[in-house]
Amino acid sequence: MRSRYSAFAVHDAAYLLRTWHPSTRPEEIDFDPRLRWTRLEILGATDGTPFHAAGTVEFRAHYTVRGEAGSQHENSRFARVDGAWVYVDAVE
Repeated sequence: MRSRYSAFAVHDAAYLLRTWHPSTRPEEIDFDPRLRWTRLEILGATDGTPFHAAGTVEFRAHYTVRGEAGSQHENSRFARVDGAWVYVDAVE
């Protein structure tokens, strides 16, 4: 989760696409050049150990756009594919 947040912060589309589950991966990522990610809070996690094939991470990512502060709250699902953790989608 932290590495994907960092990739969003530096606009590393290749890393994000590589760590996205094939069934939900977009063809490309369009970054908003006005958006600046400023902080990540991990609020909780379930499973996700070496003994699990899936897990979730609840987080709040803070950003600014044109000087206005905001945040994104999400509970993300991850799955292990070929031994690596990949982002699947957001859980409602």
